[in-house]
Parts: sequence; C-alpha cells; structure tokens
Amino acid sequence: MIEVKTSTLSDGEFNRGVFATHDIKKGQLIHEAPVIPYPNEQHVHIEKTLLEDYAFEYGINHTAILLGYGMLFNHSYTPNATYDINFTNHTFDFYAYTDIKAGDEILINYNGDVDDNEPLWFNMDKELEKG
Repeated sequence: MIEVKTSTLSDGEFNRGVFATHDIKKGQLIHEAPVIPYPNEQHVHIEKTLLEDYAFEYGINHTAILLGYGMLFNHSYTPNATYDINFTNHTFDFYAYTDIKAGDEILINYNGDVDDNEPLWFNMDKELEKG
C-alpha cells in the first residue's frame, strides 16, 4: 500500500518520502510504526545526533524514535494523513485524513494536530538564516 521514494518536499540529505502505491480511503489505517521509547532526560544524548529530527513526543515523560515507515513521512500544514499514539501496542498508527490517490506522497503535520500551524523547528532555523 505504501513505498519509499524520492521526495521533492524533503530538502534534507536523504530526500525521501512515503508514497501511496494504491488508492487509500479516508480513515484507512496506512501503517503501524513500532517505536523505541526512552525517558525525556535521555533526550540530551539524542540531540547530539541526526536522530533528533526524527524523535516524537511519546506521552508526558517519554520521547520515541519511530521505526518502519514512521520516520519517513514528510511534513505539511495541509496533511493528507494523521497519526495516533497507540501506547498499548507501542506504535504510532498512521491513518488517511483525506482520500489519497495512488502515487501521492503521504504527509503528516509534525505538530501532531492537523490544524496546528505553529512554526516548526526547521522553519524557525530557516528564518534565522535569512536574518
């Protein structure tokens, strides 16, 4: 149902994104990404690595690194997918927020809520660079 391909939206070193290989209906489960959770006080070590950009809040006292395709979904303020944290299964469950056509890149809002337009860390960094 999904595959990793080159994305024009990602300006990072790897330029990857997750794309639909088939039409996906609104509300349909797209992917269950397993997580590696760790206590927030350990995040200072992750901040020194490339993994910092791939860490998600995982409850009040933990952060998590997503595995599977979970780490590769790109950001949009107008996403076509959303996710729920499934603490019982230790997964982030990604769902279609809208109908998604085969070939479309699957995008989530990194702020967690589809309507949250708060600037993200990488947008703030770009603004600082502009001066």
